Amino acid sequence: MTDVDDDRCEVGEGHVTDADDHLGPYEAVTAHPEGETTVARYAQTAADSEFAGVVVRTWEASVDAAAVREQTGVDVVSAVEVDADDPASASGAVGNARPKCDVVIVRGGTSTLNRFAVEQDRVDVVAAPLQGDGDVDHVFAKTAREHRTYVEVNLGPVLRAAGGERVQHLQSLRKLRELLDYYDTPHVVSARPSSHLEVRAPRELVAVGETVGFEPETVRAGLRAWGEIARENRRRRSDSFIAPGVQRVTREEDTG
Repeated sequence: MTDVDDDRCEVGEGHVTDADDHLGPYEAVTAHPEGETTVARYAQTAADSEFAGVVVRTWEASVDAAAVREQTGVDVVSAVEVDADDPASASGAVGNARPKCDVVIVRGGTSTLNRFAVEQDRVDVVAAPLQGDGDVDHVFAKTAREHRTYVEVNLGPVLRAAGGERVQHLQSLRKLRELLDYYDTPHVVSARPSSHLEVRAPRELVAVGETVGFEPETVRAGLRAWGEIARENRRRRSDSFIAPGVQRVTREEDTG
């Protein structure tokens, strides 16, 4: 979905939020022109569905995130999903996006790309690791945990696929669930909507997750995790950030 010269996140990249520590659920969406729906329409649907925010995988610098937030009350998160043929191409795109975007995602789908994504501290999320020829194993899960790379649990095919494709995806998700649980690997949850008509409320996603064996709180935590990633990265990119646990503060002069 992007290339090494992509500058889309540089403008309108969001704001540092000091909102409450218990963030609500977020959904990660594919917006126009690569998806069928504008960011504003997604945000309104998200508000109606009781989401706290939307992560826009296909961010365009022309989006007025502040205006959308003001109109809908929904946080709008700039993101880029790197869809590359090989790790070398993916690395360049990740390096370009990292200083600019709230969330950096790498789409997996092959063993090589899955491994690259979870080994990179610069990558926030490995998306769709089970698509195509992609597979996951204990090394993948352990490496993702060590690098704090979140693994996407994609519930979309459970909602939208049929027949053998749906059965195969259910089997793959059950395998992924076992690995994430056993190794305590960080995860995010999404239905990967490409239209506002494909957005499902958090309670529906919890119900779908339960059919795969996920505990309700595991699904809820995965929906909240998108917002937690964005909040941390916004803080890191703010002027006050120096290092993890260290921030610059302004000392008021003593007027006494």
